[in-house]
Amino acid sequence: MTMRRGARLNVDDMIEDLRTLVEVESPSRDLDALSDSAETLAAVVENRLGGRATLLASAGGPHVHWSAGGDPKVLILGHHDTVFPLGTLERRPFRVEAGRATGPGVFDMLGGLVQAIHAVATLKDRSGVELLVTADEEVGSGASRALIEERALACGAVLVVEGAADGGALKTGRKGCGTFHVQVSGRASHAGLEPSAGVNALIEAAHQVLAIAALARPDRGTTVTPTVANAGTLDNVVPAEASITVDVRVESQTETERIESAFAALTPRLDGAEITVRGGIGRPPMPQSASAELFTLARQLLPDLEGRVVGGGSDGNLTAALGVPTLDGLGAVGGGAHADHEYLVIDAMAERAHLVAELIRAVARRGGVRGRTAGTADKTGSA
Repeated sequence: MTMRRGARLNVDDMIEDLRTLVEVESPSRDLDALSDSAETLAAVVENRLGGRATLLASAGGPHVHWSAGGDPKVLILGHHDTVFPLGTLERRPFRVEAGRATGPGVFDMLGGLVQAIHAVATLKDRSGVELLVTADEEVGSGASRALIEERALACGAVLVVEGAADGGALKTGRKGCGTFHVQVSGRASHAGLEPSAGVNALIEAAHQVLAIAALARPDRGTTVTPTVANAGTLDNVVPAEASITVDVRVESQTETERIESAFAALTPRLDGAEITVRGGIGRPPMPQSASAELFTLARQLLPDLEGRVVGGGSDGNLTAALGVPTLDGLGAVGGGAHADHEYLVIDAMAERAHLVAELIRAVARRGGVRGRTAGTADKTGSA
């Protein structure tokens, strides 16, 4: 199997579509901005692919869905929300220079969306192809998970157009990830007159931070990282409240269960203190078994392709947990996700679009990829 070169791909058109998407800012949770972004994206999809791109309202903003019709075979999955607040574009406008495109969201993941749209546009037979672009991936996919799972199960194979790993590698596995919020309640008192009458929530939080950090098991691929802490009101008041936010990444369901049990079992060290824990590991691990068949097809097309297991999560975690074959990292080649130096490599755009197009053809020739993958979950989402 070889890549079909010279198809109807115009990189200048791709760059202009990318400019169009980048210049409509789309920070997560800003419903007005996300509505503008979804409408703009739908217009690009309809212009390049024909048919109708449907906007699906949700609490997290509008998702964009396009289907070529026919028996569903392949779901192309992405998101149009970004992590950058309104006003970032003024400070960091879209630019193309020295072989790179820069601007908020070019790599994560508007470039991947453009490449996917142009990939589908090269196909004479688009039957069975669906495109789903959600509005809340960057904040956990709470308002899109059910829809993602529904379409993934219907299609039987998922191509995730998130940005590539370093060097253009595909993402063949991902850690599960989640966030825990630990609330500590104590009792306020005067810090000078009667400090012993209070229950110091800050001291309790310090004990808990050390206990939580000790849950990490790097040898098992588990990281547990306290990232945000807040406590206190005034410098002469024993703090009555404190909070801790913790980022967790795991490679296995066994570690998911261990970590969630450990957080549930946190107990106060100070008499009178209370602890409340919210959150969990919302994205289950994406095992390499989930990507094996599709990655083999990709390597037949581009033998030099590499696959990497990465720490970040995506909606590919959700589809892989259902047992649906899932290949991630098919989007832009570049780097700097979530950072001011974010960039996309222009010269890689056409090749990645061709790769997506040929993967769609390969899956279609096989009549879809519908077998469940080893080591993945049932529809409940537990891995």
